[in-house]
Amino acid sequence: MTNREGSQPASAEQRLTELGIQLPSPPEPFGVYAEAVQTGNLLFLTGMLPTEGRSARFLGRVGAELDTEAGRQAARLAALNALAVARQHLGSLDRVTQIVRLGVYVATSGDVRDQPKVADGASELLQDVFGRNKNPSRLVYGVASLPLGCPVELEIIFEVAQ
Repeated sequence: MTNREGSQPASAEQRLTELGIQLPSPPEPFGVYAEAVQTGNLLFLTGMLPTEGRSARFLGRVGAELDTEAGRQAARLAALNALAVARQHLGSLDRVTQIVRLGVYVATSGDVRDQPKVADGASELLQDVFGRNKNPSRLVYGVASLPLGCPVELEIIFEVAQ
């Protein structure tokens, strides 16, 4: 995507508008911790869950109570929450110069092997907003359970402009 003049790539904030994405209100912590911590030019986000308000929007494990597509949607919602927290902390997502790391934890039944497909729900949203050139390194884990009974939890590290 490019801006209206066509000479510069669209900014993250412009892409959100072009994609018709309105970020949710940033989630409040469910315990004693900070949602975001910046040290130097790195912004670390706490585990982001697929929540709306103070409750989980998706509950269960992929391969048991949920299918892969529901897991992808949960990962996308968790990524939207992450963007809301990052914007609240930074003032603008245009300050993100690189997504350094995306960790995706997927609660699954024992025989599920589609964790990468679930993780793509978050990865695709981040790529749509920030562009392919800011794609992060990614780790995907299959786990037995996650906070609040959610199927997905994201861990994100952003590099940001001072």
